[in-house]
Amino acid sequence: MTTDSTNQKRAYFYALAAVLLWSTAASAFKISLRYIDVLPLLFFASIVSTAAFFMQLLFSGKIALLKTLSKKDYLTSALLGFLNPFLYYVVLTKAYDILRAQEAMTINWVWPIMLVLLSIPLLHQKIKLPSFLAITISFLGVFIIATQGDIGGFQFSNPTGFLLALGSTLIWSLFWIYNVKDKRDEAVGLFLNFAFGSVYIFAAMLLFAETKIPGGRGILGAAYIGLFEMGVTFLVWLRALKLAKTTAHVANLVLLAPFFSLVVIHLVAGEEIFPSTIIGLVFIVGGIILQKIWS
Repeated sequence: MTTDSTNQKRAYFYALAAVLLWSTAASAFKISLRYIDVLPLLFFASIVSTAAFFMQLLFSGKIALLKTLSKKDYLTSALLGFLNPFLYYVVLTKAYDILRAQEAMTINWVWPIMLVLLSIPLLHQKIKLPSFLAITISFLGVFIIATQGDIGGFQFSNPTGFLLALGSTLIWSLFWIYNVKDKRDEAVGLFLNFAFGSVYIFAAMLLFAETKIPGGRGILGAAYIGLFEMGVTFLVWLRALKLAKTTAHVANLVLLAPFFSLVVIHLVAGEEIFPSTIIGLVFIVGGIILQKIWS
């Protein structure tokens, strides 16, 4: 067996592992929020993520890279850390707090389409006409979910929650657009981003959250989210990308995550999955696939 073939199999293994872990995130958020408020949840989760990234730097021998960074590099992390994990997860977690897990999760998957739209003014990319059709298809899926299938009535079941979920895709896309210009080692960048983000979340928690010690279930939920939504899974996914022949060989596997997530939401979080959610998700993912084909 050739080295390329072995690496490709390992890439698929890591990619599927990342997809399965990300598929549990929506349920983990929804269940954890029963026992802990938004800001404490994010603070403890971000601390766990930062520690995980630090350990990765330590064991990979990359800790010395921190000494080689310039003031500009640290300022970059201060900005990126404000976008993610701070702003992105505050907005997304609040959406999970307000909406059903299935609704917040599926709408969050509009981010690849939002990324394309933001690339027009920020990266000066030209988008072909068929791509706009694909974008329209994805946003039609959002409306199907938001109105629970009653598009004609055009009444959102929870306008605030849906605006938050959609807003999280905007923040996530901005983060990745600015992250494209960051040439540092990925693990170093993630560690510093989350270190700064943890400081922002801590400050917000002191200002806006009640001062109380969360229960054990809340802490466990935060630790799980910190490891498998914010932390280790990013490193697993980056490993898959590096082992694959091309990004395309594993990137499409990510589209399995929202469908797996619906299964987990039903079995673990106990939500009844609405037909409108499944139909809307098919439109969203279909639009993403068409946009990739037609771009």
